[in-house]
Amino acid sequence: MQFLAYIIIYPILWIISILPFRLLYMLSDGVYVLLYYVIGYRKKVVKYNLKLVFPEKSEQEIKQISKKFYQHFCDMMFEAIKSLTISESKMKKRFVFTNVEEIHNLEKINKSIVLMSSHYGSWEWIFILQKHIKHKGYAIYKPLKNKHFDKLVKNIRAKYNSYLITTKETVPILTKAKKNNELTINGFLSDQSPKVSKAYHWNNFMGIKVPVHTGAEMLAKKLDMSVVFFGVKKIKRGYYQTTFKTLAVNPSEFENYEITDAFIKLVEQQIYEAPEYYLWTHKRWKHKNNVPEKFQ
Repeated sequence: MQFLAYIIIYPILWIISILPFRLLYMLSDGVYVLLYYVIGYRKKVVKYNLKLVFPEKSEQEIKQISKKFYQHFCDMMFEAIKSLTISESKMKKRFVFTNVEEIHNLEKINKSIVLMSSHYGSWEWIFILQKHIKHKGYAIYKPLKNKHFDKLVKNIRAKYNSYLITTKETVPILTKAKKNNELTINGFLSDQSPKVSKAYHWNNFMGIKVPVHTGAEMLAKKLDMSVVFFGVKKIKRGYYQTTFKTLAVNPSEFENYEITDAFIKLVEQQIYEAPEYYLWTHKRWKHKNNVPEKFQ
């Protein structure tokens, strides 16, 4: 059944991917109307999240942010599909790095990197970074249920010397890389909500106390990797600009969770500047009423 779904859906995705961007975004506009006005995909979740973190905003302001978010969300879906066939030159033109020398500086001192990012702006085309640096790229991800589509996504990333690995694979693969003196750069989407039972740290995120993922920081300390934040700015439709900020060259010099807290502050800064580009469909604040006594 998985293979049947793959052979039916893949040709459609491929045809969409070869469309010029003008037509691609026309499709995106149509899906936006369908998702927002007809299906109402997670509209209640989006509205709840926005009202929770922006209590000072009016209903009209919340509605405008919501609409802009859905438009961007649909664009991202089609940009992900475009990854199937987009050329390297076009991707470099549309996903620009303002200060890749931050990575080069760490290359010079032979430091592998934990690259911390969030569900903001666009992360679909970040793997083009591998064409600018020497580090081998890994991204920690959750495998797709359909093994055929999972393999497809992995192959797309592999074209750019970037590889997807699961959480369970992360420590053994990166430990081996360190033993082999292999420089790696390892992407973590670190703004997700961990299970309360597995949360070692809570902090305010957009004014609400929530459990925070600390795995990226702990791995950086365990394997002596530098920690870098990448922030994304949407310049216009289909064009993004990424800026790197080194949070720690030697993470063992920092107190536990200090790096994670610095990361959270940078994510907040992006959201306050342009909230429509954050992934509001996720229930990021679902544990806000379950704060353990020792974290209150």
